[in-house]
Amino acid sequence: MDTIEVSNLNRQFLFRQSHVGQSKAKVARDAVLRFRPHISITPYHANVKDSNFNVDFFKQFNVVLNGLDNLDARRHVNRLCLAAEVPLVESGTTGFLGQVTVHVKGKTECYECQPKPAPKTYPVCTITSTPSKFVHCIVWAKELLFAKLFGDKNQVNDLNVRSNDACSSSENTNDVFEWRDDEDFEQYGRRIYDHVFGYNIELALSDEETWKKRNKPRPIYSRDVLPDKMTQQNGNVDKTDDLSSASAMASLGLKNPQDIWCLVENTRVFLEALKLFFTNRKKEIGNLSFDKDDQLAVEFVTAAANIRAASFNIPSHSLFEAKGIAGNIVHAVATTNAIVAGLIVIEAIKVLKKDTDCYREKLMRMTYCLEHPSKKMLLMPVEPFEPNKSCFVCSSQTPLSLEINTHRSKLRDFVEKIVKAKLGMNSPLIMCGLALLYEVGDDLEEDMIANYTANLEKVLSELPSPVTGGKMLTVEDLQQEFTCNIYIKHREEFDEEKEPDGMVLSGWTQAPPEKKDDKTSIGNGASTSKSLPTEPMDAQKDIKVKEISDGTASPGKKRKLPEFSEGCTLDQSNEADETRNDKKIQKLDDDDDDDLVMLDHWGKDTSKKQRLQ
Repeated sequence: MDTIEVSNLNRQFLFRQSHVGQSKAKVARDAVLRFRPHISITPYHANVKDSNFNVDFFKQFNVVLNGLDNLDARRHVNRLCLAAEVPLVESGTTGFLGQVTVHVKGKTECYECQPKPAPKTYPVCTITSTPSKFVHCIVWAKELLFAKLFGDKNQVNDLNVRSNDACSSSENTNDVFEWRDDEDFEQYGRRIYDHVFGYNIELALSDEETWKKRNKPRPIYSRDVLPDKMTQQNGNVDKTDDLSSASAMASLGLKNPQDIWCLVENTRVFLEALKLFFTNRKKEIGNLSFDKDDQLAVEFVTAAANIRAASFNIPSHSLFEAKGIAGNIVHAVATTNAIVAGLIVIEAIKVLKKDTDCYREKLMRMTYCLEHPSKKMLLMPVEPFEPNKSCFVCSSQTPLSLEINTHRSKLRDFVEKIVKAKLGMNSPLIMCGLALLYEVGDDLEEDMIANYTANLEKVLSELPSPVTGGKMLTVEDLQQEFTCNIYIKHREEFDEEKEPDGMVLSGWTQAPPEKKDDKTSIGNGASTSKSLPTEPMDAQKDIKVKEISDGTASPGKKRKLPEFSEGCTLDQSNEADETRNDKKIQKLDDDDDDDLVMLDHWGKDTSKKQRLQ
């Protein structure tokens, strides 16, 4: 359902400037038909999770090639391919890194056989009170300040909204971010600036315990940075009609996005961007959310993050760098995409040949694209792994367990935080024994919908069929044709910092690798053991304002690396270093989520040097 953006143009060969704003699927089809006019391509400008893309839809294909950009959609397609028994070729790129993996039901592990790391998150208290990295300032500016000023006013926000002059007056019930009738843009902008960078910092400093082992921040007020005569210069620089409404930089004569602004420049950009939002885009205020392709939004967030960074003695960053952090951007490399696209086709050809020898002789490959050559190699093929016997998606009904306070948590909490967020189900059906507790669907009658809606607001132990410790819940997604069982364990208390959901899902335990003595060759005869377990690592790009939960998955065991010859030690620098035997190969998904596969214990003792092809 994606459309073409300007930032997409540098990483592929199908889209042009004139296509910006159009459907990616439709434009891609038209572009391909220009040089292959006799083939049949049907484009769908739609969400892959729509109900019409069901198991029957997937069954019509011989193979599915994934080019998705988020974990949720990948899980969804993986389950549909399993149900339809259609091979899946999964892929992703991030910068110079990439990978292609093949998933065939019953023969190789599925996409979910190994637990995927949760998106990188930060505790709310770190974001609001004790930032120590620039990314903390970006999250604060993007998710809190920008959202508070320009987003939905009804959304809960952790920014302090009480002004210091409201303590002894009726104003203490008012939001300091509301525009007052008696003030102009200059006064409003300064008041917001002084509140978030001055008063709120002073308020934080009043908690002396917090700063016993931390460097204290300094409050910053606009009068100390920008005298009145300088403030009045805002907007008086020569402008062009097109850019002045869209860009504070253009309005202020700032041209290079890779320059690092000083505090005065950040302050001027902050005030000018705020002014431009309220003068030129007032109709959008209240409905805006941060968009990395919105120039004015990026300018505002960059300036706000840099001012906050200055307060906490954190180095400033350029707009170019801040945009990359705020938009979770790893800049795409067309060469990597071309290499990975070629690998996708190679694996697809193997599948389409329907040659069982491909599976029996282990001709299928998971291939990783490295950033730096190792012994003149940039591609690292790895033998596909067998299905994980403990995988709750493709194994035979492996149960999960959920620790939860059944007397406090509502069914809605379970549905939103576990069924949808953790298990990736879109149209869930929940049963306790023979009792149906919840269901969604277009064919439900009104009284059933009302009944299930009412159940959502009940705590688990008070449902028509009470859910208490020791009970087993069955959760099913009819669209994905996927079912799993969840064993309920009652637990009274949870750590609010480490377990903010108030519940902990477990059961992603990895089956121990089978011990086999036989070795199978990879490429040009280099040997490898068949068991290569993974260890998930934290994703590094997704930035969300929520507290860290460490109870979603138990870590897997490390897979042993193929025993390559001494000449094939993986060394991503170009220098031989025999002391470094443990190396990482990143398994990365385009744009939104990172999965890391740790490959360890490169063997060095073989009879002769062999080269991996």
